[in-house]
Amino acid sequence: MAEDCLFCKIASGEVDAEIVQEDEHTVAFMDINPWTRGHALVIPRRHSRNLYEIEDEDLHHAAAAAKRLALRLRDVLDCDGINLLNSCERAAWQTVFHFHIHVIPRYEGDPLQLPTRPQEADKEQLAQVAAELRG
Repeated sequence: MAEDCLFCKIASGEVDAEIVQEDEHTVAFMDINPWTRGHALVIPRRHSRNLYEIEDEDLHHAAAAAKRLALRLRDVLDCDGINLLNSCERAAWQTVFHFHIHVIPRYEGDPLQLPTRPQEADKEQLAQVAAELRG
C-alpha cells in the first residue's frame, strides 16, 4: 500500500467509498464525479501507479472484475452499453496515480461524448507508424 494513495486507502477500508463489488484482488466503487448514472471504478488491491507499472496478474484480475461489473450494470441498471477507460499519466487525464479502470454505463441519448471523433487516417502515416512499432 502506498501511504499517500487515496485508492489504497479505499481498498484497505481506511477511507469510505460506495463499494459495489470486491474480492481478494480487486475493489469496485462508485466514482464521486460520475459521467453517467452508475459510473464506477475498478482497482487492484495491490498498488501500482498505472498501466505501465501494473503486474500482469493484477491487470488480469482488474479486467475480469471490470467485466463482472459491466454485466451487473447491464442487468441492474438496464444500460444500453458500457465504456471501459483507463488513463495512463497526466497527458491521458490520469489524476489518481493508482491503476484503475472506469466502467461507464452508457444510455441511448446520454450527453457523454468523446472529446473528438475518429477521422480517416493518412495511409502513408499509418504505414510509417506501423513500421516504427514493428522495429
